[in-house]
Amino acid sequence: MLENPPSPSKPSLDLATAGLLLLPPLLWAGNSVLGAVVADLVPPITLNFFRWLLAFALLLPWSYPVLKPSSPMWAHWRRYGLMSLLGVGCYNSFQYLALHTSTPINVTLVGASVPVFMLVLGALFYKQSVSARQVLGAVLSIAGVLCVLGRGDWNTLQKVQLVIGDVYILIAVLCWAWYSWLVAQPVDPPEIRGNWTYFLTAQMVFGLLWSGAFTAAEWQLSDNPHIDWGWPLAASVLYVALGPALLAYRSWGLGIQRVGPNIAGFFANLTPLFAALISTVTLGDSPQGFHAVAFVLIVGGIWVSSRKP
Repeated sequence: MLENPPSPSKPSLDLATAGLLLLPPLLWAGNSVLGAVVADLVPPITLNFFRWLLAFALLLPWSYPVLKPSSPMWAHWRRYGLMSLLGVGCYNSFQYLALHTSTPINVTLVGASVPVFMLVLGALFYKQSVSARQVLGAVLSIAGVLCVLGRGDWNTLQKVQLVIGDVYILIAVLCWAWYSWLVAQPVDPPEIRGNWTYFLTAQMVFGLLWSGAFTAAEWQLSDNPHIDWGWPLAASVLYVALGPALLAYRSWGLGIQRVGPNIAGFFANLTPLFAALISTVTLGDSPQGFHAVAFVLIVGGIWVSSRKP
């Protein structure tokens, strides 16, 4: 059983923390849209490797001391190796892979289970109690996601059929939930925990090994893998490295350190709503009434779950 960390007895959600937790789903929504757009330009696991390789290079000028032989990171290599496997090596690899083999509505539907897995993992392995408010918040939040996915029509959801890509995104969700709980553990050396560039680089250095190994396997096992080099791919890699990787992981880490993974998990359900809004802007679609209903349900779920008794 995993170690139960000390955590705030009554985590509260203030505006600053809410802002930190709002940024990642916004960036991840763009990541999902972009992942589908570049699906024909680069293999999915290779895209994940490019993403983290560039993110590592961008952060290295500020974080290189953590890689020195005297760094306390090496004494905790098992922890950072596991975190990097889940958050760097597996999560986005399976997400990009899912976008190759499943429909966006299926991927987002399965991804909506993040808060549920957060609550279950916390209760089973971290001795975290699950309150009635959190259960109600999960129900409201998932209802909002279903509203977006079904575009206000229940019949649309009834027609959804599961494929192998849905299994991939389910694995990704499990990896992300576990990763978030690991990030919440205050067991890192203070000099690493207190410097976000060190903390993220400690994960990326091991994550690149995982991602590189997965990429090599992808090229060995795939039929006719190819990369269409050009500005569209370069710009896409730059975005996923700066936004969904560096900025999102930094904000997410700070957010869950403040309020815990249970409350933070509900913010992930804003991703499909943001994705719908991005589609509205990029495709010129007019906002629909169900967008407003979904927003009220998802935000209501966050508010209910984060309220103090």
